[in-house]
Amino acid sequence: MPIEFHTAVSNEPEEQQVVFSAEELTVQPPSEGPQGDAARATADGLENVRGYTRPEGTPEQLWQPPTAALPDIGEASFGPPPVAAETVHGPDDRVQITDTSVYPWRVHCSLLITAADNSRWIGTGWFIGPHTLATAGHVVYIKNSGVAGRDGWVKSINVMPGRNGNTLPYGVVTSTSFRTVNGWANNGDENYDYGAIILPNNLGNTTGWFGFGVWSDADLLKTVGNISGYPGDKPAGTQWYDARGVASVGPRKVYYDIDTAGGQSGSSVYHFYNGGRYGIAIHAYGGAVTNSGTRITTPVYNNYVAWKA
Repeated sequence: MPIEFHTAVSNEPEEQQVVFSAEELTVQPPSEGPQGDAARATADGLENVRGYTRPEGTPEQLWQPPTAALPDIGEASFGPPPVAAETVHGPDDRVQITDTSVYPWRVHCSLLITAADNSRWIGTGWFIGPHTLATAGHVVYIKNSGVAGRDGWVKSINVMPGRNGNTLPYGVVTSTSFRTVNGWANNGDENYDYGAIILPNNLGNTTGWFGFGVWSDADLLKTVGNISGYPGDKPAGTQWYDARGVASVGPRKVYYDIDTAGGQSGSSVYHFYNGGRYGIAIHAYGGAVTNSGTRITTPVYNNYVAWKA
């Protein structure tokens, strides 16, 4: 069960919202969009993806996206691999999603990011409401790049829901409105590495969105984490899925041995709750043994509720 808290927006300086261009807390519910065509979960909390088996022992426009490989947005703040690498551990278990125009796959968005210096990068985001996407803080705000004119808010992000290579079932929407918190923008602290993209329309009413909520350590440690996104080591703009049990949790991080690669920064780490899909973390980092995401805690939850309003 999700933890319930009384209404409170954290007044910690690190959690204060930073804006470019917070009733009693339970969970924010998902929406499948008007068609309601979601595939159901398997008995152990995985997506029912053809060809995917969890490894043994582990719980509107004519614009065309670029086909040439672009670097992961994580490299802008953290440097090239191995520093910024999001990691495939052992055999690569990821499976490509080919029918990306249906829920839940259309909730995941390929991002083409233009930084302040006009350099271009890739990342991933996911709908949490009609016009709001959750993503990593370093997707919308670059820190410590060492390149003149690059740090700070990105200039624009092209959002492509359910992209499948050059096929854009819901077109592309350009956003110039972003959100993050002081802990990331001022300090570059990975514990606060989360943000949001605000669209100029309500495309999420068509694609649907995921819910999100706050769960206890004990609940997270017995859940299966699912990630689908747009890794840069696969053909450009293709969506890939993987899942594992949560390995460990910290006060502000969730750790898991789910295979990812650069380009998946900002992906949803989600689980099934009462038949719906709910984000528990925002994927952001790789590691030698586990990858990790920014945990949805009470103040993170409150900020996302405010950003989707």
